[in-house]
Amino acid sequence: MSEPLLAARGLRKRYTLGRRTLDVLRGVDLAVDAGEFLALRGASGAGKSTLLHLLGGLDRPDAGEIWFDGRNLATVNGGALAAFRSTKVGFVFQAYHLLPELDALENVCLPGRIAVAEPAQVEARARELLQRVGLAERLAHRPAELSGGEQQRVAIARALVNNAALILADEPTGNLDSHTGEEIIALLCELQRERRTTLLIATHDARVAARAPRVVELVDGVIRSGA
Repeated sequence: MSEPLLAARGLRKRYTLGRRTLDVLRGVDLAVDAGEFLALRGASGAGKSTLLHLLGGLDRPDAGEIWFDGRNLATVNGGALAAFRSTKVGFVFQAYHLLPELDALENVCLPGRIAVAEPAQVEARARELLQRVGLAERLAHRPAELSGGEQQRVAIARALVNNAALILADEPTGNLDSHTGEEIIALLCELQRERRTTLLIATHDARVAARAPRVVELVDGVIRSGA
């Protein structure tokens, strides 16, 4: 039996708010196989975003291990963690997080520039991805000129431009109406199947979670089922 691409073991994360401490994650264990599509379901405040931030190297756990492709991310230095984020992981956020001064093509190219990839190859791949997500005619438009659904399509293309092995999508339909949200989830599902990318979606929406072959529940900072 092969090792999972991603494995979290005993993850804990605590935040201090004034004199209060908040235990957001209280010993999370989770394994995700290469090419798997998994939904992480939980109510607002359950710790979904915190867990995705830890798994994607945006933050570090207070305790526990995060193994990715045989390497413990909880112990690597800042430079190695930044390299991991820029080459191995693609992020899709609820609020899109596109740079307002850049057009769609430039936003999609950005991770490739950060990873110091060959510029012509990055641009060619960005154009191909924007065409695939239905925005071939919107390359020169800035975020303010795009609808919410179009901005999320740009964000999806950006997440894929470096051929990331892992896509982490945090409430990707949270800012969209139900029809547009359904289109975005369908697109993510199609791209995951086409590219055999590992996809982890965090959501509070049971309809979104139902699209995944496996669903795990995060309740009060711990995985309750499906890990």
